[in-house]
Amino acid sequence: MEEIVNKVANSSLEVFDLEDYYPKQEMVTFDIAQFLFEGFLLKEKDFRAQLKDFDWNQFQDKYVALHCSTDAILPAWAFMLTASYLKPVAVKVVQGDIKMLKNGIYQDVIANIDFSFYQDKPVIIKGCSKKPIPEEAYVMAIQEMQQVARSIMFGEACSAVPIFKRK
Repeated sequence: MEEIVNKVANSSLEVFDLEDYYPKQEMVTFDIAQFLFEGFLLKEKDFRAQLKDFDWNQFQDKYVALHCSTDAILPAWAFMLTASYLKPVAVKVVQGDIKMLKNGIYQDVIANIDFSFYQDKPVIIKGCSKKPIPEEAYVMAIQEMQQVARSIMFGEACSAVPIFKRK
């Protein structure tokens, strides 16, 4: 009987898994509608006073997506002012929803990865994950990986889709 050989394990193929970079800190939303009169009207003096008196410590070491759940038309400074209170306690603050927050987190993460390890190597960017990796993160990763890797595939070793091959 012939010995079963794991060709994937014996190959020079490197696996790059975005799940390895998934943030450990909690991601939350913060709705500024709670500081608006009847959820729609920004009264500057009241708004500033409520922000000043609010307990921001509940956002310590969290990622925060800052938004307004109502159809209120707000000046840009309302989000800026709120973010200025969140920044000292939160890891990161973005204006938008959780999806935008995850995209912002992965922009930071990918910008700080040293891709030189993958120089001239065949790479597979792992596609299946247990955590909700934003699709935009894969687009960001391929652009960085393409500068160094010899070839790039996406998916799993048993069923990878070729994406890039250096000429």
